[in-house]
Amino acid sequence: MATVGLSESLFERGQICGACFELRCVDDLRWCIPGTSIIVTATNFCAPNYGFPADGGGHCNPPNNHFVLPIEAFEKIAIWKAANMPVHYRRIKCRKEGGVRFALDGSGIFLSVLISNVGGAGDIVGVKIKGSRTGWLPMGRNWGQNWHLNADLKNQPLSFEITASDGITLTSYNVAPKGWNFGQTFEGKQFES
Repeated sequence: MATVGLSESLFERGQICGACFELRCVDDLRWCIPGTSIIVTATNFCAPNYGFPADGGGHCNPPNNHFVLPIEAFEKIAIWKAANMPVHYRRIKCRKEGGVRFALDGSGIFLSVLISNVGGAGDIVGVKIKGSRTGWLPMGRNWGQNWHLNADLKNQPLSFEITASDGITLTSYNVAPKGWNFGQTFEGKQFES
């Protein structure tokens, strides 16, 4: 599965990170590869270029819905020489192998958690964390699927409650052991696809 950058119209200030889309090249028999499609995961932002009009080179400018694909993904649906191609797209459920990943970073009482490999809806709208000596603490969104909190959670096993954009909540208990450290990644349960 490829990662993709999304234009401002689709990116939703990073809230869509993790969502999956199916793309199909359309309307150009010369360059499209018939009967093909690809599945991509939104991970990046394609910044607008206001030096160009939206219909004259500013592909990521509003109101365009634009996907920036890696070459390998693009070549599965179109001939590379084509450059920009019209596509039909649809949001689909994400299928992921293994559990949701929680990458811990920070310093002192500042904890940042990057949540990735999310199945189902793919994008997370709410996160709570619980240490063995705390109740459930809501985390704030920093950017994309990076969530943060100021709390002293060292020397406590960590549990996570995450809510996807489709409203489904998943709880993974004791994902990180008591002796966790910044820079480590742990795996929890997974949403059903």
